[in-house]
Amino acid sequence: MQTQKIKMLPTLETTIEKARQLNISDERIQVLNPLIEYIQSKIDQGKDINLNFICTHNSRRSQFAQIWAQTAADYFGIPANCYSGGVEVTAFNERAVESIKRSGFRVTAKGDTNPVYFVFNSDDNEPISAFSKLFDDPINKADQFAAVMTCSHADENCPFIPGTEKRIPVRYEDPKAFDDTREESARYDERSMQIASEMFYVFSKVNMPK
Repeated sequence: MQTQKIKMLPTLETTIEKARQLNISDERIQVLNPLIEYIQSKIDQGKDINLNFICTHNSRRSQFAQIWAQTAADYFGIPANCYSGGVEVTAFNERAVESIKRSGFRVTAKGDTNPVYFVFNSDDNEPISAFSKLFDDPINKADQFAAVMTCSHADENCPFIPGTEKRIPVRYEDPKAFDDTREESARYDERSMQIASEMFYVFSKVNMPK
């Protein structure tokens, strides 16, 4: 079941090292534990690991979470399928895209109104497709998945998500609050790094069969 570990892009590798050194509070570890347990249970049962990160507009936090979770899974050689979606379609916010680029991902785009961004974490890996979509968009093809709720609005306003096996709230503050301020880039990068550190923590705690 284990996949081969992926060699990350050089600048991204440096970002990952920094993210893995960030402190995660005991309170946040308690938040993350149900996600670790879900992934571990799937591995123990020999079943597919499907994670759908959900936020209202699928524009910032859920995109960060999908990209960093997939990258962490690839880094540790864990065969997880990471998706994202929302309850409204907007676009992958350009400020979040720029933050991902600063982290060391290579990004190309196709389209105008709601572009599809192809996010590369390695020269040897298929890109992660990132664009704003509903949580049940056909690209999120898993029949059974964990719904990882990354914002309070979506968590509170989506009482039922068809197809989900487990609903796991892992909420993050929205960097949108700092749009068009001097702190904009720093706050987006801060949120991205927090999510990176937590997704790498999650996958580092998963035990693969030898």
